[in-house]
Amino acid sequence: MDIQLIQKKIFIIRGQRVMLDKHLAEMYGVPTKSINLAVKRNIKRFPSDFMFQLSKEELQDLRLQIETSSWGGSRYIPNAFTEHGITMLSSILKSETAINVNIAVVRAFIFLKQYNSDIKILQHRIQELESKFNKKIDNINEVIEFLLTDPPQKQKVKKETRTKIGYKLPSKSKK
Repeated sequence: MDIQLIQKKIFIIRGQRVMLDKHLAEMYGVPTKSINLAVKRNIKRFPSDFMFQLSKEELQDLRLQIETSSWGGSRYIPNAFTEHGITMLSSILKSETAINVNIAVVRAFIFLKQYNSDIKILQHRIQELESKFNKKIDNINEVIEFLLTDPPQKQKVKKETRTKIGYKLPSKSKK
């Protein structure tokens, strides 16, 4: 099973990554009705953080994001399964295909978690560099400002108070 294909079927709904029953059924090679029936028979295994039914508004928003034609003439509101719900499906669906699909789906979720983790690390590094870079810019601005300001006025020293420093050549006498 292609992990990239699976990732395209993972959506963020209610702040959670989920897959819809329709897409899971396609991957398992069974009708959607079969998955939902198996879930209903084992409903205690699927608390709301494992599976939930989309609202009409969520379904409409999702249809706008995806090609409408891929929905067909479905008359029901789909169930959305979180990563944990998909893992739980493997305990009630016993076929070889179901096992292989669940392994691939779990790998896809793991890949997405790693990807997000990598992004967070990069964001942190960028913030560190921006902070360091901004400090250097502040220092550069201070130097430029110092260079652009008029130099301090030299104090005039009276000639009488000055003493000459250095070696004095003996004068040649005139004969």
